[in-house]
Amino acid sequence: MSDLDPDALLGFDRDHVWHPYSSALVPSEPYLVESADGVRLRVRDRGGDVREVLDAMSSWWCAVHGYRVPELDAAVTDQLGRMAHVMFGGLTHEPAVALSRRLLDLAPAGMERVFLADSGSVSVEVAMKAALQYHLAAGRRRTRFLTIRGGYHGDTFSPMSVTDPVGGMHSLFRGVLPEHVFAPRPPAGVDRPADDPELRAWAEETTALFAAHADDVAAVVVEPVLQGAGGMYAYSPHVLDVLHDLARRHGALVVHDEIATGFHRTGPRWAGDRAETPPDILCVGKALTGGYLTLAAMLCSREVAEGVSRGEAGALMHGPTFMGNPLACAVAVANLDLLASRDTAGEVARVERALVDGLAPATSLGSVADVRTLGAVGVVQLHEPVHTAEVTAAALERGVWVRPFRDVVYTMPPYVTSDTDLATLTAGLVGAVAAVHG
Repeated sequence: MSDLDPDALLGFDRDHVWHPYSSALVPSEPYLVESADGVRLRVRDRGGDVREVLDAMSSWWCAVHGYRVPELDAAVTDQLGRMAHVMFGGLTHEPAVALSRRLLDLAPAGMERVFLADSGSVSVEVAMKAALQYHLAAGRRRTRFLTIRGGYHGDTFSPMSVTDPVGGMHSLFRGVLPEHVFAPRPPAGVDRPADDPELRAWAEETTALFAAHADDVAAVVVEPVLQGAGGMYAYSPHVLDVLHDLARRHGALVVHDEIATGFHRTGPRWAGDRAETPPDILCVGKALTGGYLTLAAMLCSREVAEGVSRGEAGALMHGPTFMGNPLACAVAVANLDLLASRDTAGEVARVERALVDGLAPATSLGSVADVRTLGAVGVVQLHEPVHTAEVTAAALERGVWVRPFRDVVYTMPPYVTSDTDLATLTAGLVGAVAAVHG
């Protein structure tokens, strides 16, 4: 394949490679990336021209330091000199132990066990399985989960079942996916106080819903404060306090899905840090390896781990082939070291200020319904679905790679993006929206 020219590569891709959420009948038309360095991608456009463009997406929110990061490159190279992989059943190794120690040091209070998984979706699978086993071991057959509408937790079956039933994939898999309990989507706005009338009305409705299903609910599963793929929707941390209180009152566990929001993406290390009570189970991924390799983790309390282990099976019934992959663990440790060596919270605050300033002109566009920023997440929400291909092309012309979806054109840039590049990035997004949607 390395001998093929770009047109041949794209031709083979069109005929044989299946991209995310794409049709084999109407194939997607991806852009060919030749290389990446810093916060830039070297991309071949539709006309065959090669240009360097700013990555507004952090490669689906994981490349928080950008590309070709010397410290992360060195970690991978060093680990390759020892072993690329070894099974985790019956064996262990330094990178996995070191990573688990680091994660527990960083985790919310109460986390004591780490289960390493292959991807974010798998970590949610493991979390849900652990919650079910926890209750079964105690003689309680609780087989349902409660969540809020608008969420997204992954594309495998258990995470799909707690992903929004309208905007998600429930209708397509009706009759196969379990039917769980969906509370209303809370009112938007991170700064809503606990006594806000809309928030209080939401809490009353959710309280009644939880009570009606309390004997069946094993756990609450929620993306804290920011729903990512559900539309970059932000809500008050008081929502978490309500959900935590209801779970405690009715004997259910709480799972925080911090795959998209963890490691300072919304400002604090964990988005759930804004709430009063930590979760029982935490799922992390995406930024965990700095975008180098797929890796995720499920962390849980001692109570959950010991409760699961007292059951009939005597173990958490999950074990991926590539669990604890040494390469991924080694680069994850280096990534966490890099995050700790920098003022990451300060970097994210700087990015947030630049996004607020740079996206502000979008408020004057007739096509724009809302402009909002939370940490290193900037969103331009439209009144209509985004013309994805056209906005992507228009942004590329302005030197920016962006991948809009639904009705949002958004950015989650690498934390290390300079103020000058952030100005170019935000101008490119606003200009692309103006050019395509007006």
